[in-house]
Amino acid sequence: MAGDLFLDEDHRVLTSEAFDFVLSNELKRAVRSQNFLTLVSIRPSTSGVRSGNAAAGIAISEIARLISCEVRETDLLAEAEGGRLWLALLDADLQSSFGVVDRLWTRLEAHGFPRPVTLHIGAATCPTHGGDAESLRRAADAQPVQRPS
Repeated sequence: MAGDLFLDEDHRVLTSEAFDFVLSNELKRAVRSQNFLTLVSIRPSTSGVRSGNAAAGIAISEIARLISCEVRETDLLAEAEGGRLWLALLDADLQSSFGVVDRLWTRLEAHGFPRPVTLHIGAATCPTHGGDAESLRRAADAQPVQRPS
């Protein structure tokens, strides 16, 4: 059963269905216990490569592997349609999540991808930007995190 929950068990990359289920439960818990949960959208684009292309898939896999090394084991990571990764930072407000995103950016920029990769990262926090998964997804897409200079 555990194998059905993960796309890549070694790097804790959940399937979309498993991620949606756990995210929904974690959002309920966050609202009940008045904790924060930050949802981060990570959408890489590779120069001259459409997101459906195999090279873009390799970039997603590499990015997921690198991210899984930088976040806590309790945080959730999933690959979604359209060449995107979702990262749920549990018990993390938006301000502390910016520190995590900054670490991710540093790690990803230092990695030698076979093709140049541009990252589009957005973040939204429960309860500030919404209390359900769809609201947070829309807010994360609409709230890009700027890379510090």
